[in-house]
Amino acid sequence: MIDQFFPQTLLLLGVAVTVVVAFQRLRIPSSLGYLLVGIVLGPHTVGPVIDVQPIRALAEFGIVFLLFTIGLSFSLPQIHALRHLVLGLGTAQVLLTTLIVGFLAWLAGLPAAAAFVVGAVFAQSSTTMISKQLIEQGEEHRRHGRLGIAMSLFQDVTAVPFVVIIPVLGTAAAGAGVLAGALGWAFAKAALACALVFVLGRWVLRPLFHLVAERRSAELFTLTVLFVSLIAAWATHRLGLSLAFGAFLAGMMLGETEFRHQVESTIRPFRDVLLGLFFVGIGMLFDPSAVLRIWHWALLGATVLLFVKTVLVARIVRLAGIDAPTAWRIGWLLAVGGEFGFALLAIALDAGVIEPQVGQIVLTSVLFSIIVGPFFIRYNAALARWCAPRPTLEGEDAAPPPSLEAIGRFRDHVIICGYGRIGQNVAHFLEKEHIPYVALDLDPARVKEAHAAGARVFYGDAAERDILEAVGLKTARLVVISHEDVSSALKVLHHLRAVRADLPVMVRTRDETRVRELRTAGAAEVVPETLEASLMIAAHALLLLDVPISRVVRRVREQREGRYRLLREFFRSDHRSAERLPERDAHRLWSVVLPADSPVVGRPLGEIDLAGVVVTALVRRRERRLTPPLETRLEAGDIVVLFGAPDDLRRAECVLLG
Repeated sequence: MIDQFFPQTLLLLGVAVTVVVAFQRLRIPSSLGYLLVGIVLGPHTVGPVIDVQPIRALAEFGIVFLLFTIGLSFSLPQIHALRHLVLGLGTAQVLLTTLIVGFLAWLAGLPAAAAFVVGAVFAQSSTTMISKQLIEQGEEHRRHGRLGIAMSLFQDVTAVPFVVIIPVLGTAAAGAGVLAGALGWAFAKAALACALVFVLGRWVLRPLFHLVAERRSAELFTLTVLFVSLIAAWATHRLGLSLAFGAFLAGMMLGETEFRHQVESTIRPFRDVLLGLFFVGIGMLFDPSAVLRIWHWALLGATVLLFVKTVLVARIVRLAGIDAPTAWRIGWLLAVGGEFGFALLAIALDAGVIEPQVGQIVLTSVLFSIIVGPFFIRYNAALARWCAPRPTLEGEDAAPPPSLEAIGRFRDHVIICGYGRIGQNVAHFLEKEHIPYVALDLDPARVKEAHAAGARVFYGDAAERDILEAVGLKTARLVVISHEDVSSALKVLHHLRAVRADLPVMVRTRDETRVRELRTAGAAEVVPETLEASLMIAAHALLLLDVPISRVVRRVREQREGRYRLLREFFRSDHRSAERLPERDAHRLWSVVLPADSPVVGRPLGEIDLAGVVVTALVRRRERRLTPPLETRLEAGDIVVLFGAPDDLRRAECVLLG
C-alpha cells in the first residue's frame, strides 16, 4: 500500500509546487494552478495518473475547513449588523441569479433539479480572486471594493443552504411529494443542528478554549481547533446533512469569541493545503478532449454567467440607492465565477443530480469566466465608465456635487483629496487654525453625512480637472492628497502641473517605493506612512532612554528636512521572489569591499566621482565610521557603505573596483 501511495504523493506534491510557483510568478491565481495539476495528473490526459479516491477524501476536509473559516468571518452579531445593505443585496443577487440562470437552463432542456444546480453554481463569485486583485490595485478600501468583497463573502454564506438542498435533489425521481418531504426533513434537521451548535457554542466552546489557552500550548490549541471543526462536521453528517454545514456552524459560534483570530490563523495552513487538493480533484473531473465537443456550449455558458451577473448586480445595487458608476463597478467585480461553485458542482455530481456531460459544460463555463475575471476586476473603472458614461447621484445616497456657489469663493484655502480618516484629521487641524478647506471624496454616504454636519465636503473625483477647478484650484493655497491611490494621485499632479505649477502639493503614500515617482510628478512633500511610524517609534525609544527632548526633536527635524534619508538607508533582499516590483527602483544601501588593486586606494573620498551616490559609512579594521570626512584616504580592505538608486550603485561600484 505504501509503495503505491507514497510515489503518487511525491508526484502530486512535486507537480503542485512547480505549477503553483510558476503561476504565482505570472500573477495568476493559485486555484487555477491546482486545477491544471488535476488536469495533468487526471485520468483524461496522457502521462502519469494518480488515484482519485484518496484525493477526494482529503479534499472533503478542505471544504470543511473552508466553511469553518467562513463561519468565523460571519458570526451572529456581524450578520445582524449587515442585515440591511449587504444582507439584502447579497440575498437578492444569489436568489435572482439562481432563478434566472436556472430558468434559462430549464428552457434549454435540463431537468428542473439540474437547472437549479446550474443556477446555484453560476450565482457564486470568487472571493479569493476579488479580494486579492483589489488589494493589489489598492481598491479594497474604496466603496465598490468594500461592497464587492462583502457581497462575495455573503455569497459564500448563502451557499450553505445549497449544501443542504442539493444532495436532497437526488431523490427527485421519487416524485414531487417525496422531494418536498425530504427537503422539509432536511431543513428541520438543519434547524436542529443550528440549535445544538448554538447551545454548545454558548456553554461549551468558550470555556473549552479558555481552558486550552491557559495551558499556553500551540500544539494543544491546534488539536482543539481541528477537533471542534471536525466533530461539528461529523455531527451534521450523522444527521444526514453536509459535513461542511456543521463546520460552518462551529466557525460561526467561535466567531463570537475572543479566540476568533487565533483560530483562523491556526486553521489556515490546513485549509489552504486541503483546498488545493480540492481544486486538484476538480481538475481531475475536467476532460480536455470533451472541450472540443462542448466548447461552444461552455463559451455560451460563460457569456450568460458574466452578462447576467453583471447586469443583475448593477441593477440591484442601483435600486439600493447607490450611484450608477459604483453599481457597475460592483457588477463587474462579481461577474466572475467562484471556487465554491466547484464545490456545489462536485456535491451535485456525487448525488447524481446533474449528468457528467452537463457537469463538464458547467465546469468549463466557470473556468472560462475565472480566466477572464482578473481583467474585469482590473479594469472595472473603465468598464463602469463605458456602461454609465454620465453618472447620476439621485436617490437617498445622493451626495452634493461641488460648485463655487456651494463652496463659497474662497481664497488661500486647502483642497483635501480624500475624506477618509487621514483627510478628516487634516481637516480638524485646519479648522482649529481657522484655515478654510474644501474636501472631495467618492463615498456618497460619507459625503452626505459630513455635508449634513456642516463640513465642506463634496462628492467628486479629484483626478478630474473640471472637479478641481470647481473647488477653486486657481485660488487654492495647498492641495493635500490623503488617499492611498497612487495612480489617482499622479493624475491629480498632472492636472495641477498644467494649471498651477506653483501650487504646493502634499501626498500621502503607504511606503517609500513610489516617493521618487510622485516627486518627479510635482509633489512638494510626500509623507510615507511607514517612515513616519518608524520615526515616531525611534523618537519614543530615545525619550525612554532619557535622551533630552530637545535633541530628539532636533533628530526628528533633521530626518524630515533630509527627506527621511536615515530611515530609507536599509539593506534590501536581492531575492527576486521576495522583492516587489516597485522596490527595485528604490534607494538602498550597498557595501563594497576595496581590493588591493582598486584604483581609488590612497585617494581621498572628495576626489572620487560617485555620480550622486552617498558614502554613509566606512568600515576599517572592524571600526565603523559614520559619514566619513571627504579628506579620508581609502585603504585596501576598506568596506565602503553606499546609498543610492540601483543603477547609480552599480556605476559607483565599477568606479571603486575599477
